[in-house]
Amino acid sequence: MNRTILTKSMKRSFPIIDAHQHFWDLTLGKHPWLCGDRQIPFRYGDYTRLKKSNYLPKDYLADTTGFNIVKTIYMEAEWDPADPLGETAWVTELHNRTGFPNAIIGQASFMSEDIAAVISDQASYALMRSLRQKPAASPSPETFYPGLPGSLADPKFRKGFGLLSGHNLHFDLQTPWWHLGDAAALARDFPDTTIILNHTGLPSDRSDAGLKGWRTALVEFANEPNTAVKISGICQPGKPWTADLNRNVVLETIRIFGINRCMLASNFPVDKLLASFEEIYSGFIQIISEFPETEQLKLLHDNAVTYYRPV
Repeated sequence: MNRTILTKSMKRSFPIIDAHQHFWDLTLGKHPWLCGDRQIPFRYGDYTRLKKSNYLPKDYLADTTGFNIVKTIYMEAEWDPADPLGETAWVTELHNRTGFPNAIIGQASFMSEDIAAVISDQASYALMRSLRQKPAASPSPETFYPGLPGSLADPKFRKGFGLLSGHNLHFDLQTPWWHLGDAAALARDFPDTTIILNHTGLPSDRSDAGLKGWRTALVEFANEPNTAVKISGICQPGKPWTADLNRNVVLETIRIFGINRCMLASNFPVDKLLASFEEIYSGFIQIISEFPETEQLKLLHDNAVTYYRPV
């Protein structure tokens, strides 16, 4: 009873910085994965619903009604990779018009020949805090092999990655957990660059063996001091988002990284395919209610300030 009352009170009052969310305007035709009938392979399955409408700050604020959203961190949304700066310019203009988002994680291809210029130009935008490229990855732990071209271990990728520290930019990493050994090596070799793991390392396989592999890989990555994690994107197709189903993943991640290196995030509107914002954040708040209020605030707000410096 007390936990339920506390949860409702917290939902209305705790300030939240959503550390990972997307916007798009489909009329621009700039998101290949959202245009036309083609679908890319996706861990949540069919995403036709995402292709049907724009998703802009007014839509996000409608989805988050009842929560004290004070700022958001925009994650690049796979805009046309030939025009990464176009996305940053569009998002900057969106911020100027609406007040959201409040920091940007931009796009860059570390394998491209012009990566030095792209990083420099991205860094020139006032809201830019981090860059993301989804590196090549093996489809499963069983098919993993070292040195996959385009992966975190590719020398060309690493050369481009090495340019980030000169511009005071982080790297946001989305990769399945079986590539976190390569991510740990990258963190060791480039200690001046912070690597922020997206979506909790993608623990999609919740079997005992799957979680054991995920946990071992997460520990190896978290052992590097220049790493952090966003707890997000942990929906499971065919199952509701509940605190009971996700408690172990959330608490294990916090235990492994420590309170100060974890952020909570919605991955909206992508995770809207499987859960409402209410379900996700009420679940988060219920799970973290066992921590002191100061630590809950770090997970919901303060750590995102530290890593992304939203305006």
